[in-house]
Amino acid sequence: MLSSSITELLVDRDGSLWIGTEGGLSHWTKQQLVNYPLRQGRINSIVQDHNGSIWVTRSRLMDGGNPLCRVIDLKMKCFSMGTEDLELARMALAKDSSEALWIGGTTMVARWKPDSSKVFNIKGLKTSQHQGGVYDLVANPDGSLWVGMVWRGHGLGLQKLFHGRLKPLITPEFDSSTLEVETLFLDRENTLWIGTSQDGIYRLHDNKVDHFSSADGLSNEHVYRFYEDHEGNLWVATSKGLDMFRNLPVVSFSTREGLSISEVDSVLALQNGGVWVGGYEGLDALQNQPGYRFRKQKGLPGKQVTSMLEDHTGRLWVGVDNGLTIYKDGVFKSINRPDGRPIGMVTGMTEDMRGNVWAETIATPRTLYRIQDLSVREEFPAPEVPSGRKVAADPSEGIWIGLLNGDLARFQNGRTETFRFEHAQGSKVEQLFINTDGTVFGSTAFGLIAWKNGKRQILTVRNGLPCDSVRALIADGRGALWLYMQCGLVEIPATELQKWLEHSDSELQLRVFDQFDGVQPGWAPFVGATRTPDGRLWFANGHLLQMIDPVHLAGNKVQPPVQIEDVVADTRSYTPLTNLKLPPRTRDIEIDYTALSFVVPQKVRFRYKLEGHDSRWQDPGARRQAFYNDLHPGYYKFRVIASNNDGVWNQDGATLVFYIAPAWYQTNWFRLACVGALLLLLWALYQVWLQQLKKQFTRELEARVDERTRIARDLHDTLLQSFHGLMLRFQTASNLSITRPAEAKQTLDSAIDEAAEAITEGRDAIQALRSSPVDTDDIVSAIKALGEELVTGGTSNYPVSFRIDVAGTPRNLRQVVRDEIYWIACEAVRNAFRHSCAHQITVEIQYDDRQFSLHVQDDGKGFNGGAVDEAASAGHFGLHGMSERAKLVGGELELWSGVESGVNIALNIPAPFAYTQSPANLRSWWSKMLLRKGSAKKL
Repeated sequence: MLSSSITELLVDRDGSLWIGTEGGLSHWTKQQLVNYPLRQGRINSIVQDHNGSIWVTRSRLMDGGNPLCRVIDLKMKCFSMGTEDLELARMALAKDSSEALWIGGTTMVARWKPDSSKVFNIKGLKTSQHQGGVYDLVANPDGSLWVGMVWRGHGLGLQKLFHGRLKPLITPEFDSSTLEVETLFLDRENTLWIGTSQDGIYRLHDNKVDHFSSADGLSNEHVYRFYEDHEGNLWVATSKGLDMFRNLPVVSFSTREGLSISEVDSVLALQNGGVWVGGYEGLDALQNQPGYRFRKQKGLPGKQVTSMLEDHTGRLWVGVDNGLTIYKDGVFKSINRPDGRPIGMVTGMTEDMRGNVWAETIATPRTLYRIQDLSVREEFPAPEVPSGRKVAADPSEGIWIGLLNGDLARFQNGRTETFRFEHAQGSKVEQLFINTDGTVFGSTAFGLIAWKNGKRQILTVRNGLPCDSVRALIADGRGALWLYMQCGLVEIPATELQKWLEHSDSELQLRVFDQFDGVQPGWAPFVGATRTPDGRLWFANGHLLQMIDPVHLAGNKVQPPVQIEDVVADTRSYTPLTNLKLPPRTRDIEIDYTALSFVVPQKVRFRYKLEGHDSRWQDPGARRQAFYNDLHPGYYKFRVIASNNDGVWNQDGATLVFYIAPAWYQTNWFRLACVGALLLLLWALYQVWLQQLKKQFTRELEARVDERTRIARDLHDTLLQSFHGLMLRFQTASNLSITRPAEAKQTLDSAIDEAAEAITEGRDAIQALRSSPVDTDDIVSAIKALGEELVTGGTSNYPVSFRIDVAGTPRNLRQVVRDEIYWIACEAVRNAFRHSCAHQITVEIQYDDRQFSLHVQDDGKGFNGGAVDEAASAGHFGLHGMSERAKLVGGELELWSGVESGVNIALNIPAPFAYTQSPANLRSWWSKMLLRKGSAKKL
């Protein structure tokens, strides 16, 4: 910008901003600043004509340059005014309805068009010793011109130029020539605002003048400039701040606005449009009866004005202190009881269809009076009639009474009917109102009560009220009901009111006016609300009088412009540009937005939606930030809309598109790599599964082969040996059948017995394939039974002694291990009985914490190592089978033998493999123990 000293501002029709400075003119448009420098001169005024052209005036010209300039493209063209006096002026500038320009000079004003100009001298400035000249100009629609000068005096101050003549505005209370005018402004309602250098603001409308100073809240008496925004708000720049003026829906009247009393306890609208206001200090009249002010000692027969009523003849009934009076033709006349005593303090009055005036009073006891022809006709003390506070006439006959306990009562033909409402104790009916359809409404601290055709209901916060306490109520000319409440002023439209009367649980759409709309809730002890014939509603709050005009309640219909101001991502701020790119791993995002509505900024409401994340619109209320902390990489579109103070929405709002870049592990190629790795892993798992299936098949195949081998061993140890022996017997019998028949027969009988035994052994071998040879865990008993059977069966040709010894505590063996131990023991014991020619066979079993041991020993003839190999080559696999069984259960088989030294066979199985439960101290041992495979043969 050309200078930091700003002298003038103008908003272009296209929304851009023109800035006048000490060094020239600047234009802020489309986020760019365009400068129009001047060699010298100060920009004083900026205007825009109907063609959109920008005109400026400049002063402090030391080189004799022209003061009036026009912006053409990116240059400025200046024009001569034809008089040197204008060069030294402040150079005020205005445009009239004919598109002529008015320029203020040191001692004159000039009307200028490109083809003509005319100068009007100001005599007051010609003769004044003061410097400064014309400070501001405003052209009126009627062709006149307001001329503002900073000096007061005859022909100075504020003058109106019309038909070539200057005249001040003079009224009984105002003389415009006494003002020191700093600036002028004509708003959209053709109201003239006058800013002075020492006396604040004057407002001129229809020749009525209002004054605003620091006592009214103005930041300073020295006013520099006026600006009007798109909603009609008027902004005032003073030497100490910026102030805003706006029209309030609810207008207040107090002593500052002309009331003579500071306490407003009751208000009454008259048929002629006048308004009476009563309080502790007296009685005031507004509207059509200005100047009527009554005080004690000045016509008022007392001090405290209570309830008021206008009857059908136009007479004014006024409760004053403890009595009742009638005001007629400037005189107050008292209405007393038949004995001459006053009736008491009047809290409520009404006139019924027959012309009777009913007055509810505070007396001892509380009493209801019927007055006819200005005389008290009947008295109804409590409890004959329930104690009440307010009364209202029934449209058909009788009256309604708002009771002190919060209920309603109807008094008709000397009889009282009470209608009770559910509520807390200590509540009373503050005011009654009867609608044209006969509905009775009452204002209470617990809500709005209503009675219609016998139906009773209560309107509370459950139905949409902002609070429960209703202090006064009145209906407007359209049937809407207005509630003056503890928390504001509420309008219930006629349609919503009817909906509630039909369905008491309905939630209503209401219009609420609060402190931002000028409402100052309070409580008036007597008459709290009234309506003038022009439709305006008046409310007393105990301290001042408030008014709202529903007929002319235009409201704010301007859609608020919405703007996104800032984006904060992980504490870093970004300008909200289109397609904004945010860095990877962005976590916390804050989007700041606003809406340019200044009537009541506190009532501006927002909704926003992040497309790509939010499934519906978010409603943050008045909050102007949106927060997100769970966004994934990708494109997002943020939309925000707003409504003004009267609920008018800008549905277009503002939009921001931004992009969160992905981290390396959030990119598509990384995802593809992960998918590939997952597929590779699945393939590897599939291959492992195939290998496991292969190994399982191999194990099952090996198990089948082992089983067949075991069957072969068993058959070898039983059937084959038996049949081989039978073959030899049969051969011997065949050889002896001729030479020795008797011996042959004996041999044949013996062979038959061996054949039977072979059949038994074959059956036993087949049975062993189907079930465990040891029915119980007692391996000792099974081996002992085998030895005893062999001893008694005469298996050996020599007398044999069999013994079994057990060492250690017996433990439960695994079933497979137990079976294999048994078969190894059987093979070893049988071999000893059949082949060793032993006299003593001993079996030793030892249960040890480290291992299970089996020793089979005999004292027979024994054999050498070569005999084992010869037996295997001849098809005898007894010893090899025993070794294979030992390997199968993780054990080790050792054999010691020598000729004439017997045979010693030892089986050792580690405890973890042998027992069903291994000792604790061996659980680590067995995992470290190197199991030796194969059999140790010491021959």
